[in-house]
Amino acid sequence: MSFPEIRPRRLRQSSAVRNLVRETSLESRQLVLPMFVREGISEAVQISSMPGVAQHSLDSLRRAAVEAAEAGVGGVMLFGVPAMRDATGSGADDPAGILNVATSALVSEVGDALVVQTDLCLDEFTDHGHCGVLADDGSVDNDATLERYVAMALAQARAGSHLLGLSGMMDGQVAAIRRGLDAEGFTDTLLLGYAAKYASAFYGPFREAVDSQLQGDRRTYQLDPGNRREGLREALIDEAEGADIVMVKPAMSFLDVLREVRDAVHIPVWAYQISGEYAMIEATSANGWIDRRAAVLESLLSIRRAGADAVLTYWATEVAGWLRD
Repeated sequence: MSFPEIRPRRLRQSSAVRNLVRETSLESRQLVLPMFVREGISEAVQISSMPGVAQHSLDSLRRAAVEAAEAGVGGVMLFGVPAMRDATGSGADDPAGILNVATSALVSEVGDALVVQTDLCLDEFTDHGHCGVLADDGSVDNDATLERYVAMALAQARAGSHLLGLSGMMDGQVAAIRRGLDAEGFTDTLLLGYAAKYASAFYGPFREAVDSQLQGDRRTYQLDPGNRREGLREALIDEAEGADIVMVKPAMSFLDVLREVRDAVHIPVWAYQISGEYAMIEATSANGWIDRRAAVLESLLSIRRAGADAVLTYWATEVAGWLRD
């Protein structure tokens, strides 16, 4: 009988050896917690399709952010849910708007402990739910939207946001916002370009989280899920326009794009583990079909292994606690 001369299993023989030779690690500093803050509520409201995730009041938002900071999470990404909406999303750049007020509150509360980040998109603030201003024919007007994005960027920067998450997928958004910020002296405000953001079926629970008013779909500006090269092209454009970081979103269905983007650009690459990914694991674990903790950690490791330098995940605080134990 012939015995093998090469034995890779030696590297798997014990937990101590496996820990020592593990190629990909997960650290709390690499996690960003998305958070929803809703105008006009006095206590947190649970999101039915995302068990464990809530629309926060200002007070509960502060408490949750402090908990995240104490756990060692690297940052929080804020999404605003306003009480009133209109065609141009005027609440987005209103200093008294819910997102800008919440940003100032969190910068004061935890701004020295983690990176306070803000979603820069009009969809939560428009009465039609699209990420931009509509033209007379109902299409999204790219260039008119850029003007609104610059105004929104300045409002968020004035509120103290450390990093602006440009998630609207308008052509030229990074360059326009960078110019607008620099002209007003906000040269240190970071820009996260959602470069490869795909029109995904997995955004469903997020629609509930932000009380989306979307009419139609976003396929004229978000990427077609079949296009790998286009995602890479968008990332290269965002890098050239001055993005400090680029994003691939969603994570799970686009790990191939994430790997190629990581190999192509020279700036940090993040990925967003979106609401549908979260809800799937929560639902299957609630039914006893999978080990919840093991599945959560494996999902995050897969995103890191594919090349993400940091991951936006709704489990950020909980996972950071696990990693600390």
